[in-house]
Amino acid sequence: MIDLTGKKGLILGVGNQRSIAWAMAEQFHQQGAELGLTYLTDPKGRFEANVRKLGEQVGASFIHECDVADDDSIQEMADSLKAKWDRLDFLIHSLAYADQQDLQIPFSSTSREGFTKAHQISAFSLMPLTAHMLPLMKEAGGASILSISFIGSVLAVPNYNVMGPAKASLESSMRYLARELGPENIRANVISAGAIRTISASGIKNFSEMLRVAGEHSAMKRTATQEEVGKAAVFLCSDAASAITGQVIYVDCGYSMMAN
Repeated sequence: MIDLTGKKGLILGVGNQRSIAWAMAEQFHQQGAELGLTYLTDPKGRFEANVRKLGEQVGASFIHECDVADDDSIQEMADSLKAKWDRLDFLIHSLAYADQQDLQIPFSSTSREGFTKAHQISAFSLMPLTAHMLPLMKEAGGASILSISFIGSVLAVPNYNVMGPAKASLESSMRYLARELGPENIRANVISAGAIRTISASGIKNFSEMLRVAGEHSAMKRTATQEEVGKAAVFLCSDAASAITGQVIYVDCGYSMMAN
């Protein structure tokens, strides 16, 4: 068991109970961490209501709107967090987006707008979030930044399309953050989760086939679960991983290292 009592962490990307971000929130809560969550505003307020309901289950002490495509929204969320917390021990970036159309067409037909938006939300957003959170992370005497990726960043996975380059950009950005922030005792890593059935993943064309192939061709003959990714996240954000930074950690039952 890893004791995170007294640690405070912000998790972005908790949209529903099937999300990887939610599984991480549950695991951090079980280990005693105090959590903050964000949500994206929608016209009917369903996202906020859902995140607030989930937040109650993990005792979240901070819940705030944050649209990572809007610098003012990030600034407002960060200012609110700084007014409430005096430190930040871990920042979890579990965000990804691509226009549905760009996941259904040949990659070469990806729109300029769709390519830009996928990178802006899935990769670039990590930079302003980190910049705004730095003062709190420094107050903690060190911290951990963690993002979620997929093997489509390094392999051409059928139908993953524009998300592949976006995740590659995210992983590269993580390495540059690790280099920059290392002297401040701030670590940056990525978990490359295997194919997992989430609501977001259902937008990928023929995802069920992707899931089947991942399970059949992994070393363990199955796919990882949200809970397993959550447990890996807890480890990487704990003192047990104090010398690990700039790494992509595969939590995919060995699929990524198979030659088939």
